[in-house]
Amino acid sequence: MVVKPSRQVLILWFLAWDVALTMVAWVTAYFIRFHTGWLEVTKNTPSWSDCLVHLPVLAVLGPIAYYLAGMYDVNRLRRHREELASVAKGTGLLMLLVLAAIFYQQDPYESRLTMGLFLAACFVLVWATRRIWWQLIRSLRRRGVNAKPALIVGTGRIARKMARALRHASWTGMTAVGHVEDQPSRWTSDLHILGGISDLPRLVEEHRVDHVFIALPLNRFHEARRVFDVLSASYCDVRLVLDVPSMAAVSITTTNLDGLTVMGLRENPYHGINVAVKRAMDVVLSLIALVLLAPVMLTVALFVKLTSPGPVLFRQERCGLNGERFQMLKFRTMRVDAEAQTGPVWARADDPRRTPIGSFLRKTSLDELPQLLNVLAGHMSLVGPRPERPVFIEKFRKTVPNYMVRHAMKAGITGWAQVNGWRGNTSLRKRIQHDLYYITHWNPWFDIKIMWLTIWHGIVNKNAY
Repeated sequence: MVVKPSRQVLILWFLAWDVALTMVAWVTAYFIRFHTGWLEVTKNTPSWSDCLVHLPVLAVLGPIAYYLAGMYDVNRLRRHREELASVAKGTGLLMLLVLAAIFYQQDPYESRLTMGLFLAACFVLVWATRRIWWQLIRSLRRRGVNAKPALIVGTGRIARKMARALRHASWTGMTAVGHVEDQPSRWTSDLHILGGISDLPRLVEEHRVDHVFIALPLNRFHEARRVFDVLSASYCDVRLVLDVPSMAAVSITTTNLDGLTVMGLRENPYHGINVAVKRAMDVVLSLIALVLLAPVMLTVALFVKLTSPGPVLFRQERCGLNGERFQMLKFRTMRVDAEAQTGPVWARADDPRRTPIGSFLRKTSLDELPQLLNVLAGHMSLVGPRPERPVFIEKFRKTVPNYMVRHAMKAGITGWAQVNGWRGNTSLRKRIQHDLYYITHWNPWFDIKIMWLTIWHGIVNKNAY
């Protein structure tokens, strides 16, 4: 990575604001704790001088903590969530350093509540201000201010996707001026090819290129080394765009192991705090849903019992997280002996095995409501890939690439594929694509979005039968 003067100025700008706001947060915490009357003071109130004497310490420890947390790893591809995480780490580390300094000096200025207020105020002020500045910077970049030309090495599928990504992410301020390719063909006639790899130094100088993206397929991966060698005397950032869609089905991570860069292509994102957050959402929301929908479920159960002989609930073995089997619950919509002659088969639009009310229940997705009990039991989640029967899994795992990656997260009552219309007897590959997209991009807000879309678009569906 090349450190440009503009990047240095931006880092110093953020540093100045971070230090100033840290001091403001320190004074604010003292004022709220001891001079607003909002909080009871049971000990002697420290003087203003006791508060202000720590500002030089903050001016020294603040930049150290923020640097260690990665708050000054400024680049055009930095996302808001990375900024949020680094600010949280930085302010948390700063508070620990301040506590250590106060303890070491045996300073009389100590108040746990004040420290908590300082942490909260510091985080909010620093993050909110950075967010405002980044929004302004990105808005200017979208308008062409401080735009930086970029070259894309390659013309294949991944290179075209990279060009589209740069056009879509205009907030980066990167503009693709053309492609570099040693093996042009009739399939690349629509692209603006400026030259070959050996022409890169000249192209970088002529177009004042700041960023070069190597977007070559895996079978040409060895050419990346040549690109690095050719650009060894040029001042530009070089990034490698990985073309591993068939391998990296879940996520890509990098780890340094004794000087070696180890890349994870299929690491499960369902761990740590993610598990706790998702489980908490499942328990709270499913309990609320069961209370609110209890009259509906009782009505459906009564109609199922009155319109066909057999149990109200239908239990079927499905596979969920890590392929573990469980009994999924549904309101029964077919005859008790539905698979006595045919064996396991998928339902179809004109399925003669349905009960008198079965078609309606499937069309409105009311038959899925008992799965809220599966969610409470921990077998399923409200949102996730739909669980499949073991007999079909054995078939699909041999014919559909990355099918088993669906089991990296808990199965769900609804999912990204379902709200996009891919349910029932529709394209299995499309469903897998949407499931993998969900697993890769999962976060609590994504779950809430899917549940909202389910209410408005996913309950009644033409492919539900």
